[in-house]
Amino acid sequence: MRKLVIAVIVVAALTAALAAWAPWASSSGGSAYEPVLDPANFSTVIDNPYSPLPVGRTLVYQGIKDGQTQEDRVTVTNQTKVVAEGITARVVADVATHNGNLLEKTSDWYAQDNQGNVWYLGEDTAAYLPNGKVDTSGSWEAGVHDAEPGLIMEADPQVPDAYRQEFLSGQAEDTAWIVDRGGSVTVPAGTFKNALTSLEATRLEPGAYDQKVYAPGIGIVSEQALTGANEVAKLVSVSG
Repeated sequence: MRKLVIAVIVVAALTAALAAWAPWASSSGGSAYEPVLDPANFSTVIDNPYSPLPVGRTLVYQGIKDGQTQEDRVTVTNQTKVVAEGITARVVADVATHNGNLLEKTSDWYAQDNQGNVWYLGEDTAAYLPNGKVDTSGSWEAGVHDAEPGLIMEADPQVPDAYRQEFLSGQAEDTAWIVDRGGSVTVPAGTFKNALTSLEATRLEPGAYDQKVYAPGIGIVSEQALTGANEVAKLVSVSG
């Protein structure tokens, strides 16, 4: 608990300081954020140490969201998609269920630049609501309606790096901060050393913070909300 409290304090301090040296990474506004990317500088081979996405890999997470248990099955497919920015992205399928009932189905699009940074280029998502309706409002694509891609993982993340993970004004405005490197983390899938910890915030939900822990060679192994309702997801298995 002490670490979580310290993490929130760190975020508050960083938010005030970041605007001086990285205005594009702050959670306020977004008109200044418009990365210029060359499609020729990208590959669908994603081997970043903290966010590898080898084709055929499946990661299974279990936890709690919206007051109920949830399982997420994330699969790196052999499919690709050319987004409006002209970049060819790897398609990663994410299926969320509760007791076998479908909650959400998403195709996320990622690509890695030649420097080793992993970029998030959009998603096609459908949330299946209790009333039988399907909500696709979370979908977005880099280059469509002024949506901009963001970094999911830097090639060499260091404390206190900060970066936008996505940007579509009023809909997708997540920002991440690297707050810790080193140490180990234990989840149902095992114990992993040399962990990397980031915090996430968004202007759309002031005061809300999430913590993600990454393991080298695996990617995300733990995610939890530091504020608000209890939400947590932990890696239970990885294959491929």
